[in-house]
Amino acid sequence: MSSHQHTSDAGKRHKLEGPRNHYVSYIVSIVLTMLAFAAVLYGGLDHSFLIIFLVGLGLVQAVFQLAFWMHMKDKGHLLPIVGLLFGFFIALTGVVMAVYWVWW
Repeated sequence: MSSHQHTSDAGKRHKLEGPRNHYVSYIVSIVLTMLAFAAVLYGGLDHSFLIIFLVGLGLVQAVFQLAFWMHMKDKGHLLPIVGLLFGFFIALTGVVMAVYWVWW
């Protein structure tokens, strides 16, 4: 690979990961946190809906954080994504087995 092409790729990468993307992702994270806080502060919501809503917001924020702050959306991150999915599968299996064991 030539030196010019390497510099061009680095310039494109820096341009894509500029401060604008960080500002937008920070604002979205703050908005998601404020939505969760407002839902709990309101207090008039059904508890089962509130739990589902908060878990949903948490999952959206976790995926958003992984994609933008941890750069999992970029090329070359397949192995960490597979590792995270495997860990999620193991944790979910543990929770399901614990619930099954308690209610059996």
